Amino acid sequence: MDFLEDLRFRGLLYQVTDEDELKEKLNKNQVTLYAGFDPTANSLHIGSLLPILTLRRFQLAGHKPIALVGGGTGLIGDPSGRTTERQLSSKEIVVDRVKYIKKQLEQFIEFDSGSNKAQLVNNYDWLGDIKMIDFMRDVGKFFPLGYMLSKDSVKSRMEAGISFTEFTYMILQAYDFLNLKKNYHCDLQIGGSDQWGNITAGIELIRRMELGQAWGLTFPLVTKTDGTKFGKTESGTIWLDASMTSPYQFYQFWINTDDRDVLTYLKYFTFLTHDEINNLEEQVKSDPGKREAQNILADEVTTLVHGKEALESAKKISQALFYGNIKELSESELEDGFHDIPSADLSGVDEIGLIQVLVDHKISSSNRQAREDISNGSIYINGERQQELNTTIKKSMRLFNKYLVVRRGKKKYFLIKWQ
Repeated sequence: MDFLEDLRFRGLLYQVTDEDELKEKLNKNQVTLYAGFDPTANSLHIGSLLPILTLRRFQLAGHKPIALVGGGTGLIGDPSGRTTERQLSSKEIVVDRVKYIKKQLEQFIEFDSGSNKAQLVNNYDWLGDIKMIDFMRDVGKFFPLGYMLSKDSVKSRMEAGISFTEFTYMILQAYDFLNLKKNYHCDLQIGGSDQWGNITAGIELIRRMELGQAWGLTFPLVTKTDGTKFGKTESGTIWLDASMTSPYQFYQFWINTDDRDVLTYLKYFTFLTHDEINNLEEQVKSDPGKREAQNILADEVTTLVHGKEALESAKKISQALFYGNIKELSESELEDGFHDIPSADLSGVDEIGLIQVLVDHKISSSNRQAREDISNGSIYINGERQQELNTTIKKSMRLFNKYLVVRRGKKKYFLIKWQ
């Protein structure tokens, strides 16, 4: 199976220009290609994993990837896939974000060795020096207004409104492709399907400037079958940076994947073979309750992004929460596991009755319910069952001199903190 057919199997071949010619070129020659990443935050999020890992797939197939960080376009803002204007960031903020994103990209793509080692480029290096009059004369003349208005990234914004700033983003991205073609012999741009208009604009600019042929390839935007947005949870965006989304939170996102989505995500985000994926598909059909596919997906992607040690820690936290073995966790693991559960600060309180805690913090609905919960063995403190009605919670019971974990039943947790 050739490379494009592998992408097709994985659902990653959504749109492609001149597919037969591109297939022949990929099969015969080393191709230089690029994907762009605008610095809209201090970290990339899991939606960025698809272009990152697709660059990696090309590199593993012998081709040469360029990861473009948009230090220039990040100052403008891409209108693609948005209904409102982005808030402009200062140059200082964008420069700082570029540093973080460059470091993240180096986790996934080989930049140091090999005949197809990747390159990192920052489009501010050429966009930052452009003189407006020269740019309008030399590049802008190749972009008829009707052509630009026909692109989805612009057309979808016409009713809600689009500024001239974001309207020109397409031209800047096209100029990126032109510059990479001219100076880096880059023949292919890849990106999500929302980038199709920007990609084809670059191909057209290269043709008009008589620099030869170029190609574009897009993959689908990642979605969830239940209609909620991919990469978002109740607690917010799932980032690649461990300080913004802990490995445990990251692992939990993947382990909770819907059965209807798990095969798609295995194809998108892992490097499992076709046979391995097909076998997992059969397991999902025959024994979905086992959730083997979700476990493998979570293991593979967490290891890829955060490493084996972080995966083991995430699984340890998950096991401790499931079985109530709270005391087996380190302080940082406990904090990761309970970062988003209800909590109360009892600083200054040396001791307090368990019933009062249960009622005051709505762990139990009433004094009567609290007494029933304790009597029937539903209440646990730091993983140990409490069945004495007169139990007193004391500071001496704290874990790491600051935490006490209350559990009601199998899943309802509450964290008490002493600063």
